[in-house]
Amino acid sequence: MFEKHPHLEKTVRFLEEIGISVVAKNLEEETFLPGLALGPGTVYVDYEKLKYPGDMLHEAGHLAVTTSAERNRAGTTQMAADWPTQGEEIATMLWSFAAAKHLDLPIEFVFHPDGYKNNSDWLISNFNGENYIGLPLLEWAGLAFGKERALKEGKEAFPVMAKWLRD
Repeated sequence: MFEKHPHLEKTVRFLEEIGISVVAKNLEEETFLPGLALGPGTVYVDYEKLKYPGDMLHEAGHLAVTTSAERNRAGTTQMAADWPTQGEEIATMLWSFAAAKHLDLPIEFVFHPDGYKNNSDWLISNFNGENYIGLPLLEWAGLAFGKERALKEGKEAFPVMAKWLRD
């Protein structure tokens, strides 16, 4: 399975290391992103149906930027119907960018041309230009520091993450 997608093994190892389980599962029903579904603290992957392996970082980002209580309800009937919120969606995109940078993966691995409602190029351009749309949300959640705050606190600024999972 890893031979089919060159960056997949590195991605799975990273997610497991930060506390997000990756479980191979035959997904019978059609999913929003081909071959991927979320469960409590888990990304389920149907490797036969997985079309864009970088989407795994995006889906994991949803789990990462939500509270630990909500993370444990993901994929269940207990999860809020409006999850993820638009703010969480924006934070997830930025989290995915940071993860790709951290793993030294091409940004296009996550922001592929067939994703993000045809806005991948726009997102890549903004993020590579350090226009980090949504960074205040990551700061508020305690996951990252903007340049100004990082300088004041002697920390590394985004795209370096202070931590990968929200409390």
